[in-house]
Amino acid sequence: MELLKKTAAQIKEALLKKEVSAVELVEETYKRIDTVEDKIGAFNSFTKDFALETAKKVDEKIKNNEELPPLAGIPLALKDNINLKGSKTTASSKILENFVSPYDATVALKLKENFIPVIGKTNLDEFAMGSSNENSAFKKVHNPFDTNKVPGGSSGGSAASVAALESYISLGSDTGGSIRLPASFCGITGFKPTYGRTSRYGLIAFASSLDQIGPFGRCVEDVANLYYAIAGYDTKDSTSLNLKVENPLLTLKNDIKGFRVGVIKELLTDDVDEDVRNAVLNAVKVYEKLGCTIKEVSLPLLKHSIGIYYIVATAEASSNLARFDGVKYGYRTENAQNLLEMYTKTRQEGFGDEVKRRIMLGTYALSSGYYDAYYKKAQQMRRLVKEDFEKAFKDVDFLISPTCPNTAFEIGSRNDDPIKMYLTDVGTISANLIGAPAMSIPCGFDKTNMPIGLHLMANCMNDNLLLQAAYNYERETGFNKTLANL
Repeated sequence: MELLKKTAAQIKEALLKKEVSAVELVEETYKRIDTVEDKIGAFNSFTKDFALETAKKVDEKIKNNEELPPLAGIPLALKDNINLKGSKTTASSKILENFVSPYDATVALKLKENFIPVIGKTNLDEFAMGSSNENSAFKKVHNPFDTNKVPGGSSGGSAASVAALESYISLGSDTGGSIRLPASFCGITGFKPTYGRTSRYGLIAFASSLDQIGPFGRCVEDVANLYYAIAGYDTKDSTSLNLKVENPLLTLKNDIKGFRVGVIKELLTDDVDEDVRNAVLNAVKVYEKLGCTIKEVSLPLLKHSIGIYYIVATAEASSNLARFDGVKYGYRTENAQNLLEMYTKTRQEGFGDEVKRRIMLGTYALSSGYYDAYYKKAQQMRRLVKEDFEKAFKDVDFLISPTCPNTAFEIGSRNDDPIKMYLTDVGTISANLIGAPAMSIPCGFDKTNMPIGLHLMANCMNDNLLLQAAYNYERETGFNKTLANL
């Protein structure tokens, strides 16, 4: 158990000193999963043979004194919308319940190149559509700090697995906050890189202009190492950036004296829970202590982000999910009399309520007579929001705000109010709209001892600066060291 409480960086030292083997580490992880998984529901499936095979390779290389990447031998959980060859990739949907991936996503290949054992595929909101991880077709994920509460979505399984000590690190995908919101609710660190920094090839698409794969960990250093392991140009992804990725560890531990910090005025209103607002204001004082200059920043168009996002995202989802029709792969209805009925019944039976809702919204926004009024207008407003942020980034190095206006809420408490659920993402959505790097790090706890997340956001391509700012805050405060008591 003590092994599992360590960070990946600490475990790597133990591996190199031969205090523990990679195989023992994987086996200890599965013992932990056997103990707590029934309470959490973080995993859809497991890849034990693959994990042990990778661990054996690591042990052999250590035995031969071969040089290894920083995360070699560290058990990782992979979100179940990222393809791993030979394993089920379901996107937590009935329509893909029995789909076995015939190929590896680019990030999965990079995990293999770095000898990182993938221990299983994690639960999510179906097709990554949701903010609470209650929309899975299989089971709900529970928050390790309070199993009556949600872990956040859509990457709730990946976040919960790290917080529950079922994995050291994990990968998720972020379309409007789906990494950062679960990180906030589960008291860990989650990072969404600049759009195009990590390949989307092999990620089951939700909204292609917004989706980005990113890492979770229990400390910033682990997240930085995992980001560096998976980042880089990919010819298989037309949106991939053909630019060199600098190792974030080269600057991670440098001080941030003189950095300019912007506090987003519109995200610290009375709508934010008092405990959350106070925690963020205390974080501002920490950055002042670290030698940063603080400035209040106003982003007048930020209030339109939710509306823009739910037009763009649903329109792209409507297009991307058209491929799931029962013809080539996935679920097919058994009760169809003709081709049209097969299409409609397959989708009716295979998709959940939230996915259907978003497909209908997106199809409407793209339909003849409404395209110019909704989708085109949303894209125009998206450009104006980006200009708003670019103006702000001329005066500051990074922006801070609450990751979410509230801490984790009770399971089922928002299911009858989709709009209230959508507003959970008010602080995170803008980073996806403009393609900027953003992350959530722990910054305290509310009166019920639920974690509070601090949201950091930098201009595009300033990923390493953002990780450096997060590391300095973490080193000063140590909120990440408080673990869930399961």
